[in-house]
Amino acid sequence: MADDTSDPSDTSDTAWTREGGTPSTPATLTSGPTVLDARELIAGYIPEVNILNGCNLSVHAGEFVGIIGPNGAGKSTLLKAILGQCAIRSGTVHLGDADITGRQAHELVALGVGYVPQVRNVFPSLTVKENLEMGCYLAPKRFPQRYEYVTSLFPRLLERAAQRADALSGGERQMVAMGRALMMEPKVLLLDEPSAGLSPVLQDEVFVRCRTINQEGVAILMVEQNARRCLQVVHRGYVLDQGQNAYTGTGRDLLGDPNVIELYLGTLARATGG
Repeated sequence: MADDTSDPSDTSDTAWTREGGTPSTPATLTSGPTVLDARELIAGYIPEVNILNGCNLSVHAGEFVGIIGPNGAGKSTLLKAILGQCAIRSGTVHLGDADITGRQAHELVALGVGYVPQVRNVFPSLTVKENLEMGCYLAPKRFPQRYEYVTSLFPRLLERAAQRADALSGGERQMVAMGRALMMEPKVLLLDEPSAGLSPVLQDEVFVRCRTINQEGVAILMVEQNARRCLQVVHRGYVLDQGQNAYTGTGRDLLGDPNVIELYLGTLARATGG
């Protein structure tokens, strides 16, 4: 990964249409069809204890959307609710026109949802190629074509194809996890804190990879601990607090919002070293 010299703050490429703003933030996209839509989600893990208290979000075709907020705000729980991994007590989740509320993760993969969890996101005893094969377990005949695509997107995975995942660097393991999630050609990719535990240099490289995936046409919904960096690379952001939407807007607008800066960005930067 170290050979990638791309700068994730460089928004000069044509995939990011400018509408003013600073050079470090991507412009907004004209809203396309809604790929993922969550409405008034109330959810939690323990009966009568709610982590989410009426969350809303939407992701449009081609968008890169980020979720930030303090620890315990419900960011990862929101992803798990979408993936059917915690109890939704009210509210709905739609993938396009299909109601997917409460559907199990393996069903969602078949419908076009990719997911990269924060931890345990590779099979350590398997090789890189075998990990990617696992990403195609629902449609093994598609493996050759998708393997060629994913390794063209991440050439390092082709170089490491025969190497066991437990021998890879943290950044390389993150690439394997992303590559595996792309094997079924998802409509939307859910990422849970992809930069967690990585050095600042590797964090930037992960954001480069995320942006590359998005530029390939995959919509992304990303929970991220590095709030400032997240808002610099996404089109739109949601700030969660106590299981509710506190602020929403373009990444650029949230970066410049005095309330967000005072209440969230300063605190989050101190907490994460960002």
